[in-house]
Amino acid sequence: MSYLLQLGAWNSVFAVPTALVDRHLKLAGAVQLKALLWVLRHGGEAVGEEALSAALGVSKADVADAMLYWQECGLIVKSESGELVPAGKPEDAPAAQPPAAAPKPEQPAAPQSAAPSAVLPQRPQKPDPAFVASRIAESSEIAMLMQESQTILGRLINNGDSSTLLMMHDYLGLPTDVILMLLQYTVSVGKSNMRYIEKVAINWADEEINTHEKAEEKIRRLNESTRAWGVVEQALGISRRSPTKQETELASRWILEWRFTPDMIREAYERCVDQTGKLSLRYMDKILERWQREGILSLDAARREQEQKNAARREQDQSRISYDIDSFERSGAFDSFST
Repeated sequence: MSYLLQLGAWNSVFAVPTALVDRHLKLAGAVQLKALLWVLRHGGEAVGEEALSAALGVSKADVADAMLYWQECGLIVKSESGELVPAGKPEDAPAAQPPAAAPKPEQPAAPQSAAPSAVLPQRPQKPDPAFVASRIAESSEIAMLMQESQTILGRLINNGDSSTLLMMHDYLGLPTDVILMLLQYTVSVGKSNMRYIEKVAINWADEEINTHEKAEEKIRRLNESTRAWGVVEQALGISRRSPTKQETELASRWILEWRFTPDMIREAYERCVDQTGKLSLRYMDKILERWQREGILSLDAARREQEQKNAARREQDQSRISYDIDSFERSGAFDSFST
């Protein structure tokens, strides 16, 4: 009698490098992920771009773009014949086992051994103009992205601009509609230079702002923060300028979270200057934080509290003066003047 363990689909499995999930899951695009999974499924086989194109139903240019990403990350290498194999796999590795065969315990070790050496570049890698041109020619979506970007920016985009836009789509993984919304936002705040746009795109990718809804919410919060700083700016009489990150955070807390009025902001400013002789937003933050904690939420309440403090201070000073006179009299200092 023989026995068979029924594992169903688990009879045939293949290893996936941990780096794929830990480092690349949110950065890699759909085609890039599909391509790598297909190559891993055929571990030990040299895979050509034509086979990948047919298997995934995408153009060879898209395949080349996808695999270039994994080559730069160190997970895929090209064989001498120009075909693609997982990094760490020998080019003459035996063919993959039939689906029913259980994988050998040592097989997963090869792709995993390559994972520690896979390091993303510190800055996004921008494609060259020739590759950008081929993507525009082959993808109507990319062509539309470039055309609409020119309309939003109000100028013709150069090779560097188009390379940055394609990097935002292919490397950072931002969808076309999210990129266009990002451009509209940066133009609305008067910052349409590509260096600033790239910085915002990297931040959005890090925060996973990768859907239309998330982009709308992000822009709403950014606009609210801008308006909050405008209120503080006007209350303090600061000349119009771009706030720092800390200034934006403080203004958002005072206006949006704690709901202080411009009069309260001004009152905190005046007390700050009276105490320190200069404007200090951090000192103001301590004043406003105490008011918020103690429920002092109106100008009248703040001034009543100050009057009570002043009255208590005067009473304390008067008590100290009276005590000093009484003490002086008890000391007998006046005895020498008696007749």
